[in-house]
Amino acid sequence: MPILFKIGFLDIRFVDFIDIALVSFLLYQFYKFMRGSVAIKVFIGFLSLYLTYLVVTAADMELVSAILGQFMGVGFIALIILFQQEIRKFLLFFGRQTIFEREGLFGWRKSSHEQDIDVTPIVEAAKAMSGNKTGALIVISKDSSLDNFAETGDMIDGTLSKRLLTSIFFKNSPMHDGAVIINKGKVIAARCVLPVSEQEDIPAHMGLRHRAAIGMTEITNTLVLVVSEETGQMSIVRNGKIFHNLSAQEIRAKITNYLSDKISNKESAFDKNSSSENMVSKVQSILKEEIKSAEQMNNQQNGSIMND
Repeated sequence: MPILFKIGFLDIRFVDFIDIALVSFLLYQFYKFMRGSVAIKVFIGFLSLYLTYLVVTAADMELVSAILGQFMGVGFIALIILFQQEIRKFLLFFGRQTIFEREGLFGWRKSSHEQDIDVTPIVEAAKAMSGNKTGALIVISKDSSLDNFAETGDMIDGTLSKRLLTSIFFKNSPMHDGAVIINKGKVIAARCVLPVSEQEDIPAHMGLRHRAAIGMTEITNTLVLVVSEETGQMSIVRNGKIFHNLSAQEIRAKITNYLSDKISNKESAFDKNSSSENMVSKVQSILKEEIKSAEQMNNQQNGSIMND
């Protein structure tokens, strides 16, 4: 490989630029998965500890260096244990981009009609439960039956229908607490336990259903439909992003696009709307706090005037 130029004793080649670009891309993607979670704080703490180890080693502080050296000896294994969720999401991201995911093994891919399911029962059931404010958590998978999550609940393996979904999430039903998993037109299981997201920037008004939906889509290639028990609003969660207060038509479009591997042109618009809604809610909460503090100050001043 020809040398482009030299910096001191370093020989700079064209492949070095590619190497740096690839490492930068990998580090950036890994940071995106850790951003907003507790893992970023753990990573900063681990990095600080490593820098402390380098300092005490350079200063010939033998006792502290020996103690930290024992810890750094298992640092790679500790990183895998501490960041196993982030590493899983990181590998899942690259797994979705590979040619095997897009074209199938050796270029053979199942025809699209084999993955098609009738989304009408899901949409109609969501509308009915939204109307009477019945909470629901529905996981739709096009890749697998999610056996490891299905085993946490009750196996059903029943034909998908509106009546089945509404009866599962009926408030007095013994299976209403938990998630329903749907794959290939069948209700695989109900009352399933889903992983809860560790993101710190999730709005406070979101309950456990929304957090579980976000956590599920962070580690699996699924789409989750959530019906709020408090407001009756329907939401769709995909790839860790939540889209609030959708209509039945938008729910149908989201599910259809997910099953057909298409990205809607309105996807970015939904994302912008959700981010703007979050910003508006934050501004409203700040204004409410300012109004409350102003009222408290006025009450204190009035009280002091009355005492005088």
